Amino acid sequence: MTANALRRPANAQRPGPGPAPHTIGRAATLSLYEELALSPKPGLVTLTDNGSHTDMDARTFVRSLFALRGYFVRIAALGHAGEGFPALERCGIEAEARMAAATGGVNTHRGAIFTLGLLCAAAGALARQGTPLQPAALRDALRRHWGAALAERAERTLRAPRLPGGIAAARHGLRGAAQEAALGFPVLFDTAVPALRHALARGLGVQQARVDTLFSVMAVLDDSNLAHRGGLEGLRHAQACAREFLAAGGAGRPGGLEDAHAIGRDFVARRLSPGGSADLLAAACWVVRMAPPAGSAP
Repeated sequence: MTANALRRPANAQRPGPGPAPHTIGRAATLSLYEELALSPKPGLVTLTDNGSHTDMDARTFVRSLFALRGYFVRIAALGHAGEGFPALERCGIEAEARMAAATGGVNTHRGAIFTLGLLCAAAGALARQGTPLQPAALRDALRRHWGAALAERAERTLRAPRLPGGIAAARHGLRGAAQEAALGFPVLFDTAVPALRHALARGLGVQQARVDTLFSVMAVLDDSNLAHRGGLEGLRHAQACAREFLAAGGAGRPGGLEDAHAIGRDFVARRLSPGGSADLLAAACWVVRMAPPAGSAP
């Protein structure tokens, strides 16, 4: 996928004083491509590596991104129009169908459709008000506009999970994606975004900063994809690996990236794939892109 192709969606609807929905949505697609392109990324698909997956590769992800690039624009426009949660949910369900059609039924971006979709809607709502898209404002908008519906959805998901990640979260008593959303994405706003901003501020390159952010999320997130593929033991193993990697100095130290590759080989042997952590890395890239700290280049 080229940068020009990603710039193509332009049913631009000029809203109020904030960024237009197409700007918000394009940033989401770019952030997902940045996540795909990042390497090393243990167990996850990159442009050159299938990680722990036998049913998908980079081409699958690129087809999915092309299918979804209009979705993020549409859901940002729904947020800008002040629509309720049912409209957002219908938009997300339609996006999942387009993803499935593009990938032959492979789940490449279901988590991102949910997480980044909600963030784009929150950004649309803030843009209508002319409120700057700072992390605290995004989180507040999410809770204020759709918090009650997200809490109800989280309860419903706990009672009757349908998807593999939700089933694994319920089985092991973990905080799944629905619960994270109902709480205003605490791991995203309290861990991922600060980690990425801090890494960039202390002078790490973009690759190293994003690798450290991914490991920071892996260390604390109840990643239901890890629990689905490796059970509770697999989840705890991945979290311990991430904590040890960061305690040793992370990606910025000599040999840091080589160690990340070694963890990747271990994850592949165990079939582990931190897909939920990857979704939050992409979301953090999007937040920093929409609200970059002064003096940094996300």
